[in-house]
Amino acid sequence: MNISYNWLKEYLQFDLSPQETSDALTSIGLETGSVEEIQTIKGGLEGLVIGEVQTCVSHPNSDHLHLTTVNTGNGEEPLKIVCGAPNVAAGQKVVVATIGTKLYSGDDEFTIKRSKIRGEESFGMICAEDEIGIGTSHDGIIVLPKDAKVGTPAKEYYNVKSDYALEVDITPNRIDAASHFGVARDLAAWLKQAGKPYTLTKPSVKGFSVDTREGGIEVIVENREACPRYSGLTIRGVTIKESPDWLKNRLSVIGLRPINNIVDITNFVLHETGHPMHAFDAAKITGNEVVVRTMPNKTKFVTLDEQEHELSENDLIICNSEGGMCIAGVFGGLESGVTEKTTDIFLESAYFNPTWVRKTARRHGLNTDSSFRFERGADPMNTVYVLKRAALLVKELAGGTIEGDIRDIYPIPLERARVTLSYDKTNKLTGKEIPKETVKSILHSLEIEIENETDNELTLLIPTYRVDVTRDVDVIEDILRIYGYNNVEISDSLKANLSTQMPADRKQKLQTLISEQLTANGFNEILNNSLTKRGYYEILESYPATKCVPLINPLSNDLNVMRQTLLFGGLESIAYNRNRRNTDLHFYEFGNCYFYDAAKKNEENNLACYSEEFHIGLWICGKRTHKNWAAAAEQSSVFELKADVQNILKRMGVSGNQVFFETTQNELLSAGMSIKTHKRTIGFFGIVSPAICKKFDIDTEIFYAEMNWNLLMKESEKQSVHFSEISRFPAVSRDLALLIDKGITFDQILQIAIKSEKKILKQVSLFDVYEGKNLPEGKKSYAVNFLLQDEEKTLNDKQIDNVMQRIQKNLEEELGAQLR
Repeated sequence: MNISYNWLKEYLQFDLSPQETSDALTSIGLETGSVEEIQTIKGGLEGLVIGEVQTCVSHPNSDHLHLTTVNTGNGEEPLKIVCGAPNVAAGQKVVVATIGTKLYSGDDEFTIKRSKIRGEESFGMICAEDEIGIGTSHDGIIVLPKDAKVGTPAKEYYNVKSDYALEVDITPNRIDAASHFGVARDLAAWLKQAGKPYTLTKPSVKGFSVDTREGGIEVIVENREACPRYSGLTIRGVTIKESPDWLKNRLSVIGLRPINNIVDITNFVLHETGHPMHAFDAAKITGNEVVVRTMPNKTKFVTLDEQEHELSENDLIICNSEGGMCIAGVFGGLESGVTEKTTDIFLESAYFNPTWVRKTARRHGLNTDSSFRFERGADPMNTVYVLKRAALLVKELAGGTIEGDIRDIYPIPLERARVTLSYDKTNKLTGKEIPKETVKSILHSLEIEIENETDNELTLLIPTYRVDVTRDVDVIEDILRIYGYNNVEISDSLKANLSTQMPADRKQKLQTLISEQLTANGFNEILNNSLTKRGYYEILESYPATKCVPLINPLSNDLNVMRQTLLFGGLESIAYNRNRRNTDLHFYEFGNCYFYDAAKKNEENNLACYSEEFHIGLWICGKRTHKNWAAAAEQSSVFELKADVQNILKRMGVSGNQVFFETTQNELLSAGMSIKTHKRTIGFFGIVSPAICKKFDIDTEIFYAEMNWNLLMKESEKQSVHFSEISRFPAVSRDLALLIDKGITFDQILQIAIKSEKKILKQVSLFDVYEGKNLPEGKKSYAVNFLLQDEEKTLNDKQIDNVMQRIQKNLEEELGAQLR
């Protein structure tokens, strides 16, 4: 937001320079990004002077040029100037650009130099309007009145003034400072505490009076939730014309384009007081009444920018007896605005519910100066003052008579916020004991009223324009920013209470444990956005788009739903890295996944249809090891990923016969297995489908695993860790070479072996797989090792043989296995 330095000084008389003002505003929380000098005429007419043409004769070598001598009042010889203007004549008072003067034409700049024109020397230039920026005419040179004094600098003659635009960054909570008087009010509080002279003056409206008590346009507010207060005033017989220079200059400095006197007045009052206004052409208000209400869903409405909008039943509209005239607090309508033909106007000054304005503005994609202020909270107590201020300016600049009293609909006045402030808490939060009198002085300068006072605390009434101040900490923040952050000394000691640190819960401890394990094994942790693209789920049946949690107002189509799986975010990270030649990747991520189930929706609990799960995802691609002197390069494989999954499970105490893997059909994978316990499926792993990889322009195999961390935690809670001494008795190893069907997995062999002998069978491992010649069709050979050990005695051959025969028999009966 731009603040004019000269405009600011109309309300606050003080002695700070523009840069000092910028520094002071920044110190009190109104951060000022830049200070730019702005002149009403570009270049400030520097180097231009009022001169008198003494002689004017035709150029000997041209039929349209003239040779002139011009007195510029500097006591030296008159300047010889070649001029091509058809209206130049002796005795004229003119504007002269001397040698070295810079002239501006739009964005172009050129410098006046000594030159020869058709053989005759010229030592300056007699200027036209457009050449110095005071008009657009180029029909001839500027001819000034006879009483213009020769030698007067043009900037004095045209009363050119410099101003400074301060770019103030307003935080969302400080809408009270989104105006010149608001900034002046805040700066005055700082000046008072800094002991600097100042005078704060609010524009008076004492001169306001109604010319005719009878008449005026009536106001009806049907929706009082959306419009707690509405004030309006009728003015007849106005003249629409160009605004005076002072008003145009005020608006131009802050970057606004002047339009006409009425519209410029509403913009001026907005940036003066911070309260938005709107002017209606009274002739367009049919039925002689303004009705504040909503309209039927999908009603068409055309705004001032000639764009058609489809209204919602939750949009508040300012209407006449026939239809809508303005989207309340957001944008005016095309048919009801002030034009050159307008003679009667109706001025609106209202307080609209911030939530209603914000939702309407977002719904229609509109962002205006008006909506910016209303959706953050205007001052409900300011509507009538603003109306009077604007009415006085209208009468001054456009004439007219005020018809009828101000219509002010305010049935339920909003109460001022009441806050109890403790001196002890103030000193504790600020880090310094601020004297009580200083605290009260700051509160007074901020117009915060002290309703009641004790030795330890104050009861305060907050001004209605400070919508951000509702708690004692808000008041303390205000006290500190005016007192000065730099006035709080940095202590030499560090005070901390380590005993108050909350211990990490079990979930966090296990998450940290697994993170450290994966990082130690070469993985990098990633963190992706929970928002993702709905298009990823459009063709999936197991993760249907209908189960995505949608966003009402998405930032973009790429971020319009909440994710159901961690996979796609990881693939985006892999694609990003591979595009930058980082191809060998090991990633992991902890994150939430979100689900919507319309079947669970009910009236008693609107959130019942939404669920959330905490997952862990692992991604592997590229090479496992690179070629070096000791080993050849080796590509990553799904078995490497399986080992990482097993290590996670083992580290959490979920392993052995408590978990098993089972072939699964998963749309995300071209080949994969589910991870199961005896009661539930806790995840899956496998090779990502090439069709999905293609969507991310990934042309290599991606190995992916995802587990439900919440379920994994439940399984882990059931397990306990037991320690035992290393057995004093030797272990015995036996091997079986089994001929089995190709469809049989090692996990099936493992489960049968465990079921056959639970006491002394310690380990089962697969050490060789053979498929090929000398084997029957559809068969393969597994070489399996069995490790047997008794914790209490040495095993004898008979015991060993009994166990192996039992295992062999069960394998033959259940799997049809044969010994080779």
